[in-house]
Amino acid sequence: MKKLFILSLLVTMSLFGFAQKDWFGFNRYQADNERIISNEDYPEVVFMGNSITDNWAYFHPDFFSENHFCGRGIGGQTSAQMLVRFTADAINLHPKAVVIMAGTNDVAHNDYYVEFDHVVENIVAMCDLAKAHSIIPIICSIPPCSKFPWRPEIDNPGQTIVDLNKILKDYADANGIVYVDFHAAFADENLGLPKSFSDDGCHPNPESYFPMEEMVLETIEQVLK
Repeated sequence: MKKLFILSLLVTMSLFGFAQKDWFGFNRYQADNERIISNEDYPEVVFMGNSITDNWAYFHPDFFSENHFCGRGIGGQTSAQMLVRFTADAINLHPKAVVIMAGTNDVAHNDYYVEFDHVVENIVAMCDLAKAHSIIPIICSIPPCSKFPWRPEIDNPGQTIVDLNKILKDYADANGIVYVDFHAAFADENLGLPKSFSDDGCHPNPESYFPMEEMVLETIEQVLK
């Protein structure tokens, strides 16, 4: 009886903890999602990602509003967290395409160590969900980063990102999915973002989103024509 009580208490505490923390990020965009759905004001494209996507919508709101795009980035999120909220924050908004940029925080081990295969599986699952709902998936490379300011103990993330991007590009090529290679376009000799592009070597500064926008707009026009 005592064991059952302890087990019940642990389960209750666990569930309460998750509810309080909102680890998956459901609350971040819930109100705006409900507004979009109730007004049937569906975006052309949803951008799913982490802080790089989150900052993109913050720094360049006009890029999103003028093109009828929708930013759904959450800082610090891993590919697993994005996958869990993918239906709420992307599928249910009925976009024509979804731009997926995930993996930086998996490499940084933000919550836990995760192997390449699982990161790829999460991104593949998002692509499969999109295609199952007649939404075109667009995969972006993990942007370059030679050192994580918030996780300096991670050894040689620049090469890890290169290796992971190769797997993602091979998957995209083999499955007819468009791949936007930000890494090849912007990496410096240390496999990070150059100082002119980033203040911390990992997150693009406001001006640096302009060339990224040129690349992704060209891709979106290509897949939606």
